[in-house]
Amino acid sequence: MDQAFPSDFDPRVARRQFPGLAEPGLHYLDNAATAQVPEAVLDALRRFEVEARGNVHGTPHRRSLAAQAAYDAARAAVAAYLNVAPREVVFTYGATSAINLVADSLADRLGPADRVVVSWLEHHSNLLPWQKLARRRGVRLGALPVTAEGRLDLARLGEVVRPDTRLVAVTHCSNVTGAETDVAAVVEAARAVGALVLLDGAQRAPHGPLDLPGLGADLYAFSGHKTYGPTGIGVLWGRSEVLDWLPPFMVGGQMIRSVTMDEASFADPPRRFEAGTPPIAGAVGLGAAADWALGLDWPAIRAHERRLTARAIAGLRALPGVRLLGPLDLERRGPVVSFVAEGVDSLGLCRRLDRDGFALRSGHHCAQPLHAVLGASSSARASFALYNEESEVDGLLLAVERALVELRA
Repeated sequence: MDQAFPSDFDPRVARRQFPGLAEPGLHYLDNAATAQVPEAVLDALRRFEVEARGNVHGTPHRRSLAAQAAYDAARAAVAAYLNVAPREVVFTYGATSAINLVADSLADRLGPADRVVVSWLEHHSNLLPWQKLARRRGVRLGALPVTAEGRLDLARLGEVVRPDTRLVAVTHCSNVTGAETDVAAVVEAARAVGALVLLDGAQRAPHGPLDLPGLGADLYAFSGHKTYGPTGIGVLWGRSEVLDWLPPFMVGGQMIRSVTMDEASFADPPRRFEAGTPPIAGAVGLGAAADWALGLDWPAIRAHERRLTARAIAGLRALPGVRLLGPLDLERRGPVVSFVAEGVDSLGLCRRLDRDGFALRSGHHCAQPLHAVLGASSSARASFALYNEESEVDGLLLAVERALVELRA
């Protein structure tokens, strides 16, 4: 075995912790869209709903206090996963919600003299909020191009990130090509012009704990449902001084300091950004997922995920008329493999694969501009998690080969 890919991680043991994978014949390879949930998270959700269900930030009765304690513990667990202070963790309803929060808050800070830079790699959730800001406030939008293999064209950073740039918002890992961003290069270019950096971490956060201060970014967004947690929960992390500077996005209950009939003053972060009743149960579930994940051997898991990715790339490249969208090497690459098959619609292919038990994603994966620049209207996507096995990749390759013969007949 190649020493770069140690084999001391057993996905079969991990798989037994996921009740949703017990269905006979299911090969779940759509983890970039939504991962399955381990028993530890399901247990935490049930305990909360049975033993501590109540509202937070309010009355002193025991259920409210229990809910508050569970919510605070969840924030602390997520903070530990990110290596940050709990007060820098804002609970949202997903990565989309987190990015929209930043964009709408910045509407009070930016105008026609300012520029926001995104890239051609972006999920629509890290593009449309900035388009909306541009229409609303006259902010100019710039886009960093991509290379032919689907990576950010870092050679163009100096050209695109100009002195009038106030924010660079890019993906940490592409949900189509799997390309991981060289964050240090982006941060260096942004700092040179005094701009903030926001990373869409929806595809990177599921693959092990992060050191956000070490990355150097100012803001980070990710989703719970891709990170072995519940749906309807997400996180916005921001450096304290950035959160202190941003005005609130939504206003209402629980996020105020004082209110009169004429004006209001707002609480300090993170409560400033958590108006109304927050997604308490979702936060508890995500906190449990973070606690569970912190106990895993992530170097071994990442090596396992690289083995799966390498096996899928090699096998798909060998099939006639199949083209991969994304880097063929594993350097700075996540376990996402998107491909197009000549003469075969990706939706029809994925429907055919589902008959054999293989769950893949089809379409443009909420990245329509990227597909256009890569010369594809849609693609099929296999995405791997720690519970996937090499035998599943081998089975997928055989299933794709059979499906292509059938669909091209």
